[in-house]
Amino acid sequence: MSSTQQPSVGSLYRYPVKSMLGETVDALDVDDRGARGDRQWALVDDVTGRVASAKQARLWRTLLTCSARLDDGRVLISLPDGSTVTAGEDGVDDVLSEFLARRVRMSDSREEGASLERADPDQVLDQGVDAEVDAPLLELAEATPGDSFVDFAPLHVITTATLNHIGIEAQRYRPNVVIETPPGYPPYTENEWTGRTLVLGSARLTALGPTPRCVVPTLEHGRLGRAPQALRTPAVENRVQSFDFGELPCAGSYVAVAVPGTLRVGTPFTVD
Repeated sequence: MSSTQQPSVGSLYRYPVKSMLGETVDALDVDDRGARGDRQWALVDDVTGRVASAKQARLWRTLLTCSARLDDGRVLISLPDGSTVTAGEDGVDDVLSEFLARRVRMSDSREEGASLERADPDQVLDQGVDAEVDAPLLELAEATPGDSFVDFAPLHVITTATLNHIGIEAQRYRPNVVIETPPGYPPYTENEWTGRTLVLGSARLTALGPTPRCVVPTLEHGRLGRAPQALRTPAVENRVQSFDFGELPCAGSYVAVAVPGTLRVGTPFTVD
């Protein structure tokens, strides 16, 4: 890539089931609810009623050994043993409950006040993934209309400058949009987007603020091993104010959709 090349959409992702691995796509339809098919389903703990998330690594990190993809409107879930089940079909709750050794049910409709446990990431790194650590509740999708199970905002965008600087694969940060940036583009520039408009073809996205990082990127993702630097590096270099959550390690930007459209790989990217 030449040093004068304009930033563009490098890759696009969606995650049909919360906390499972997702899929790369060439195009992504977006509106005020986020990306079509993204975080469409989640597992809900039968005992607590909370949404299962690898943010509570002690209970749910094995979700990251599963993957989900859209296929003709169905969500297909692949388990580590190579078997495949379909979200919403009879028996899928039993299969996933047995796999997780904890009773769960699948849901494609986020209930009002739905929440998950966000284990303190620093404590998890220091004490290990099986340790009993502080785990305050996080209410889901406070900045997102509709039923999806996003953490907060409709979409998450990050640059290759930030990813390459930290030395992390994009999948670990679970973005929807990765912006391919030319050499010399500074990392953590996403901090400066807040309040501005991101232009990607016909779509217009409004940057809401820096994305706070949790323990999830440090965990094993499928065949990818542990990566503590995914949290520790931004904790040292980019601990900034993130909404009203306080000063937290951040990488990337949460965004809302101001003008719906279809995002495509290769589309030029500008910030107004």
